[in-house]
Amino acid sequence: MTRSRSGQEIRARLGHPIIDADGHSQEFVPALDEHLRKVGISADVYELIAGLMGPGTSDWARLSPSERQHVRATRPPWWAIPTQNTLDLATVTVPGLLYKRMDELGLDFTVVYPTLALGFPSIRNDELRAAACRATNSYHAELYAEYKDRMTPVALIPMHDPNEAIDELEFAVEQLGLKAVMIAGYVSRPIAAVVERDPALAEYARWIDTYGLDSAHDYDPFWKRCSELRVSPATHGSTMGWDARRSISNYMYNQIGHFAAAGDALCKSLFMGGVTHRFPDLRFSFLEGGVAWAATLLGDQISHWSKRRASQLFHYDPAAIDLDRLAELIAEHASDPGWAVQSHAAGHRLGGGVTEPRDDWAAAQIESVEDLVDLFVPRFFFGCEADDPMVTTAFDTLTNPQGSRLNAMFSSDIGHWDVPEMSEVLAEATEPVEKEWMSREDFRDFAFTNAVRFYTDTNPTFFEDTVIETEANRPKHAPS
Repeated sequence: MTRSRSGQEIRARLGHPIIDADGHSQEFVPALDEHLRKVGISADVYELIAGLMGPGTSDWARLSPSERQHVRATRPPWWAIPTQNTLDLATVTVPGLLYKRMDELGLDFTVVYPTLALGFPSIRNDELRAAACRATNSYHAELYAEYKDRMTPVALIPMHDPNEAIDELEFAVEQLGLKAVMIAGYVSRPIAAVVERDPALAEYARWIDTYGLDSAHDYDPFWKRCSELRVSPATHGSTMGWDARRSISNYMYNQIGHFAAAGDALCKSLFMGGVTHRFPDLRFSFLEGGVAWAATLLGDQISHWSKRRASQLFHYDPAAIDLDRLAELIAEHASDPGWAVQSHAAGHRLGGGVTEPRDDWAAAQIESVEDLVDLFVPRFFFGCEADDPMVTTAFDTLTNPQGSRLNAMFSSDIGHWDVPEMSEVLAEATEPVEKEWMSREDFRDFAFTNAVRFYTDTNPTFFEDTVIETEANRPKHAPS
């Protein structure tokens, strides 16, 4: 399609609102630093997020190649902000300017996420983390207060333990009046046994806590409080700095697919840990990673559950092996007769030392494929950027398990390097429709209906007093 058409022209032809489920601001650092000082933080924004991707990251530019190799200093992001269009840069920095340009861009409503402050919920110092998130939430509540009819900022929720998460959630929702939240995608924790032997290894010997399975804490009180306060969590989990994303020289190697990898880890943990079973009213969104990984994950869950659920584990019970017959067959067909003598011991070891089988889906209490799909599909939402050609995966009912339609949401990502020209983002997002990869009804779900559902399934009043209140309150999936 030609991108000469403006976002406003495209929006007029579509005939339904466009919700940007993941726009980004570029923090005006002096103003945010002032809010940090108000809560007693003397460090600036850049100091707070230094080193979050692992040892040596913040010093990468000053290290020699051999030093980077020695400490495995992950190549961090660089030149990540579009700079050729000064109007766009100002637009994502000043909410009033974005507000004035919304119609020009073809956007009716946007949910705004920070950029630098995305890392604040992952700060390892407990006091700094809590204070930085609170300062940012106060800053954004104040900054966007007069633009509520067309945009809303998210509250940053640290997740190192459920109590700190609940404290900030209650402050953000009940005192600041924020209605959208972003949780840390995971918590990186030191492996205690290793650190006890050598504290210097604390930066290297770490494990990933994704809240649902094998967590250091019971996060159910936090999920319960989210449900009570009618907020559904979103996340921008980064895996840059994880083992397979630690190139010391190539940012793109570390970056490509990292949001999807984080989404996969958290989504799988929440699902198999039974969170969607215990809190059926909650919705979770995974942003910037697209939706193709989710289709794969759903298919994998179904195929693995079908073969590894409790009722099917008898197929793999070592006690079922006819050891005498095994020995006969080995003696008959193996060239080494000694194999038959050893076959009994080998057969007994096939269980890996496990004598009691375990249902790995017990927490989710799945009894059928339909149960599994119901605990997955309506509960999870996936942010897809305008240039993501795999967004059509969400609507492919021929290949998606059980004919599912996954909840892909249009996410502009304006303010970041993948949107060098904001005026083109809606045109880029509609290219799959022009190429007939996606129907207009699919696009309506992608750009409007799914985002409405993500927020209103939990909070039916989310879009009250906004410019899309009437359309958002129509029966779900009803045509405009």
